[in-house]
Amino acid sequence: MEKENEMQQTNEVPQSTDDISHIFDKTFKKILTLSSTAVINLVNGLFDTNYPTESTITYNWTEFVDKNLKHILADTIITINGVCSYHMEAQMTTDADIVLRVFEYGYSHANRNAQKERNSHKIIFPEPKIIYLYSDSPAPDDYLLELDFGTQGSFYYHVPTFKFLETSTEELNRKKLVILIPFSLLKLRKSMQKECSKENLEALKNLIQNDIIGSINENLLVGNITEYDARILKRLTHKLYLHIYSHYKELEEVTEMTDESFLLDIEIMEKEHQKELAEMQAEKDAALAEKDAVLAEKDAALAEISLLKKKLEEAGIAL
Repeated sequence: MEKENEMQQTNEVPQSTDDISHIFDKTFKKILTLSSTAVINLVNGLFDTNYPTESTITYNWTEFVDKNLKHILADTIITINGVCSYHMEAQMTTDADIVLRVFEYGYSHANRNAQKERNSHKIIFPEPKIIYLYSDSPAPDDYLLELDFGTQGSFYYHVPTFKFLETSTEELNRKKLVILIPFSLLKLRKSMQKECSKENLEALKNLIQNDIIGSINENLLVGNITEYDARILKRLTHKLYLHIYSHYKELEEVTEMTDESFLLDIEIMEKEHQKELAEMQAEKDAALAEKDAVLAEKDAALAEISLLKKKLEEAGIAL
């Protein structure tokens, strides 16, 4: 009964942990399939690398079975330029065992790509990073896993974390991590659960209009993402907003504003994209028409030469 009262007071819709994780997990996996420009910028920002945005990306979509006989899709490991691999694991809650799971994923990937020689093998682990999108309890800066090889000694497997909610919008933009921006909606989740105050409503409006839509538009303008990326990010933001906030009766006005804002913004972008496609097609058609005109002139000239040659032959004039 106390739990029911607590849910009513916080306006929180009861959902299972699996349901919540599934929604955010799907969103995270979707952003990892955006343009190579956007994904390379994400890797560079998270791992302090400097890959050119035209680098090639290989997705290691591999399913395997864990110790509980559950099928796990280790689809957050990507390889850049066929050489270096990076494992990005998104989390919504702190989990002391996450380092074991990351190690397991990493080993599975490394083992599949082992470098084998006659008397030795070499396996290369992907660079790992745990991305805490949200957590009710403090997340550590990193995790350590000690690998004890007996007389051969011990090795510490180090897995750093990235705490999204502790990262400012300015820092996200500076590091070109804009494809994570839809998760900024989580910043006010706890505050809204406590109270749907006027201040929180205004903060939510500002978060959506300035921090999220503003950042997407700004990064599109400077080329950190493509138009397609921008449309997908806005759609994902809209879906996450509906999932997190649409059940609050006090937010009906904000929800209407958000629906219109996102849909209008996406519609404008799609119209601009269609206009660009039409202009490109028009240019292509004009180029083809010009080419056809040149070929027609050439054919006409050849026809004249052929006719002149025929007349000369009929007149007994040898060429």
